[in-house]
Amino acid sequence: MFRDTVKKFIDREIRPYHYQWEEQGIVPRDLWHKAGEAGLLCCTIDEEYGGLGLEYLFDVVVFEEMAKSGFTGPGFLIHTDLVATYIKSFGTEEQKRQWLPRMVSGEAIGALGMTEPHAGSDLKNIRTRAVRDGDDFVINGQKVFISNGQMCDVLVLATKTDSAAGAKGITLFLVDASLPGFKRGKNLDKLGLKAQDTSELFFEDLRVPASSMLGKEGQGFAIMMTKLAQERLAQAIRSAAVAEEVIAYTVDYTAEREAFGKTISDFQNTQFKLAELKTEAVIGRVFTDHCIELFMNNKLDALDAAMAKMWLSNLHCKVVDECLQLFGGWGYMWEYPIARAYADARIVKIAGGSIEIMKYLIGRSLFEGKKKTKKIAAY
Repeated sequence: MFRDTVKKFIDREIRPYHYQWEEQGIVPRDLWHKAGEAGLLCCTIDEEYGGLGLEYLFDVVVFEEMAKSGFTGPGFLIHTDLVATYIKSFGTEEQKRQWLPRMVSGEAIGALGMTEPHAGSDLKNIRTRAVRDGDDFVINGQKVFISNGQMCDVLVLATKTDSAAGAKGITLFLVDASLPGFKRGKNLDKLGLKAQDTSELFFEDLRVPASSMLGKEGQGFAIMMTKLAQERLAQAIRSAAVAEEVIAYTVDYTAEREAFGKTISDFQNTQFKLAELKTEAVIGRVFTDHCIELFMNNKLDALDAAMAKMWLSNLHCKVVDECLQLFGGWGYMWEYPIARAYADARIVKIAGGSIEIMKYLIGRSLFEGKKKTKKIAAY
């Protein structure tokens, strides 16, 4: 029943307008209010904070149906799975009551401020500084590639409070975007995710109270590490759903499109190619569902999450590339969903930790106890 609700919401509130939003580079704030009214945001947040107190599978349904639709503008996943989760897990009671009810309703939009021009996967090298001044901290620096950056009301911001302490010098703050000194840069022009606002953010003598700290001073990196498995699982869920949907509509297209007196699906190459992709998609789905089950039982570790993220990201990109080929020239036309899926896919090998970082983490685990391995603080 909930999945039907999500599908109907997408058909009613997103499908008719998404092409226009791609041209504008942003979705309207009113969409967030409607999503909140429909119960699509932050499904797991407890009732005392305005949520429905549901299990994680309800968030999964939203992630899957949004992925299947191909409509990438609404940044619901980041808002729900990252920002709200950070506040729920590490926020004070005051912080929870300040932000979570408004995030559930769609009144307040969340974003995650970690990546900088000089620090992507290697977060210990961020340069945004937070300097204590009495009961406040004064923040200066910048972030880049921030999804929901143009619209966000609250930002989970990674800063350096001790430049000499490496990863142990990182501290998180919950930043109210209405404060003086919080400045939004341009909405970045990207290869894909055209309707998803993605911004540069600047902080110029931004003064925040010490009470806005998320967790304790110097614990920011450790906090971020505890949520990486969940973030990478969400990436795998999205990739599994996209792969399944792209294969399904490629089957429909090739069954109708004709060439040389027969349909594209009559050619053995088409059948063999789709047979391979379908098999890999099923394997990916089984492992993804296994990881969901582990997560819901508090047993998903960093290694399984890294393997899921790496394998499903690679499969995601492989499926959209090889299925586009079966569309021929029409696959290169923006009006066809496969073209959008192709453009949107490439980011999955980068976001949430690059494929190379995943390989490093997996490879390192194989040799633990065999020899000394230099550890790096990798996002």
